[in-house]
Amino acid sequence: MSDPHPSRHSVKEDKRSFLQKIAEFIHPGPDSTDELIETLVEAEDNQIIGTESREMLEGVIRMADLTAGDVMVAATRMDLLNIQAPFDELLHAVIDTAHSRFPVFDGERENIIGILMAKDLLKLQRAPELNIRALLRPAVFIPESKGLNDLLRDFRGNRNHLAIVIDEFGRVAGLITIEDVLEQIVGEIEDEFDIDEDDGDIFGLADRTYRVSGDTPVERVNDAFSVALEAADDENHFDTIGGLIAHAMGHVPKRGEKFSMGGLDFVVLHTKGGAVKWFKVSPVANAAN
Repeated sequence: MSDPHPSRHSVKEDKRSFLQKIAEFIHPGPDSTDELIETLVEAEDNQIIGTESREMLEGVIRMADLTAGDVMVAATRMDLLNIQAPFDELLHAVIDTAHSRFPVFDGERENIIGILMAKDLLKLQRAPELNIRALLRPAVFIPESKGLNDLLRDFRGNRNHLAIVIDEFGRVAGLITIEDVLEQIVGEIEDEFDIDEDDGDIFGLADRTYRVSGDTPVERVNDAFSVALEAADDENHFDTIGGLIAHAMGHVPKRGEKFSMGGLDFVVLHTKGGAVKWFKVSPVANAAN
């Protein structure tokens, strides 16, 4: 008996033209990630895609080989809140760092008990009788080996946009946010630290310290703090305070690092692209006037 529906089992028709088949035989598709990226570069050179599109596609491709451990903020540079700290101390920490989410620990820094949203502190300010523990969101823990593709899928599937990264021994290795993941695709994302030059570069903080842009001219820092930082040595001249501090430290500063120079204490608040975006600055205690 003949099949009443022969089309269901028929071989799918190859609609490529003879010339297309020859071209694909001569120029087969890429066999590796590097070849695929080279193909994207060629497409950009041939004006098939734009530079931004090529960079984003390349970011997506490279992200497939990255893990949380490759992108995370190391534990030593994490900004944490102590559940036992008074409200004023918590508020100052939030203002100084300007993050929207904070891991909260109890006792030891390893003992992370939840995530506090900065905006939730307003509830505590309006109702001091509230228990801060009631404001905590659950902390999400992931292994260092978790792929960024899987992590991005998790971030998109829930409202937890920050995860605590755990090493193979179960210790806190660092943290990672959805912004850290997305920046692997679209590049650096402008945030609350990024301002136009005309908007200012030195800001007073609630604890009588100052937030200073890494792009601030050395001369302006000298004038603002009545100090005499040297902007040049025998071989180099530095226009910005970020360049001067990096040179003095001898390496690219990392968030949380501290350095003292010319009667001022500098704490690195934020870095991007291998440069310091913001310092927290205060006069050295007991410094000579």
